[in-house]
Amino acid sequence: MVQQIEKMAKVLIIPRFFRIFAAIFIKLKKQYMNKKAFLTVITMLMTITMQAQSTQQDMDDMYATELLKAGTIAPDFSMKTPDGETIQLSEYAKGKTIVLDFWASWCPDCRKDAPEVVRLYEKYHQYGIEFIGISMDTDVEAWKKTIEKFGITYPQVSELKKFKETDIAKAYGVKWIPSIVVVGPDGQVKLSTVLTTKLDNYLKELTTDAQ
Repeated sequence: MVQQIEKMAKVLIIPRFFRIFAAIFIKLKKQYMNKKAFLTVITMLMTITMQAQSTQQDMDDMYATELLKAGTIAPDFSMKTPDGETIQLSEYAKGKTIVLDFWASWCPDCRKDAPEVVRLYEKYHQYGIEFIGISMDTDVEAWKKTIEKFGITYPQVSELKKFKETDIAKAYGVKWIPSIVVVGPDGQVKLSTVLTTKLDNYLKELTTDAQ
């Protein structure tokens, strides 16, 4: 029975948090728990996991509905970095795949996702994937401090306006942050999502041949 559960745990795509608990429960089974109690706990664990996965999938249905759809030509934009340098999408892209990360230093969910976005940049930048952070900050110093805190090295730009007043949010249909839009070498939107897991999956598939 334990071997069967271990095999299932390897096959199931579940968050690391639940994998840790699965490992703990397997150890408990070996040492203390009877078969009935063990199966009850595992059933509960798997139910919670499936609910969590379903909730994650539903997040795009809730928050990404107005983001530009795949196949749409990505609107060009020109914005300034914290140091005053101007970055224009059409010039910066130059036939590359660009990940546009819409966020703000004051946004709790953005701060929560920031380490993962940085990890994905470091993972895929070697394959020619570029990232641009598009901030909804109005406070330059707070913006700079957050960039430094999370070790963000890819370009950051902002209009320094309130979220709902920015031209970029209107152009890309951003109603929620963090949001992610991937623009292909042809200038078309390839992916729009609020989930870093979907970004990771897309970039993994895109760079498979190069890995």
